[in-house]
Amino acid sequence: MQAVEVLCRTATTDDVETLYQLIQGYADKGVMLPRSREVLAHLVDTFVVAEIGKEVVGCGALTKLGDNLVEIRSLGITDGYKSLGIGSKLVDKLLEQAKEQGITKVMALTYAVPFFERNGFQIVEKEIFPEKVWRDCVNCPKQHACDEIAVLRELA
Repeated sequence: MQAVEVLCRTATTDDVETLYQLIQGYADKGVMLPRSREVLAHLVDTFVVAEIGKEVVGCGALTKLGDNLVEIRSLGITDGYKSLGIGSKLVDKLLEQAKEQGITKVMALTYAVPFFERNGFQIVEKEIFPEKVWRDCVNCPKQHACDEIAVLRELA
């Protein structure tokens, strides 16, 4: 397969429906929390999308949890475009945004631990992120049986 040119950019309101469809596909499989179109429209400026040509083929968001902590969330790639390095490009763009904000700790809750390890993250205990637990986990249906793994990358 030949290399494809991937452009990562900040999402716009024109991307909301595509974000919704992409995230809903993962939510239907139980591996990502669903987001309504209204929530996505409100948070669209926290999202980065990956484009090939004019087609959005991936997304991810950066959510501030504390003064020095952000979470990568809603990271997903359209079927047919996985294993092309698009996820890593999205993570790079999100890490760049964190650095621009002066943030040095980036975490995620994930089932894709090897992917995050390849991108410089290390497995950590979820309990070290009370900001996450009190903000989001308290409303999650998996709250008392969470099987996601926490990962952390500290930026220089």
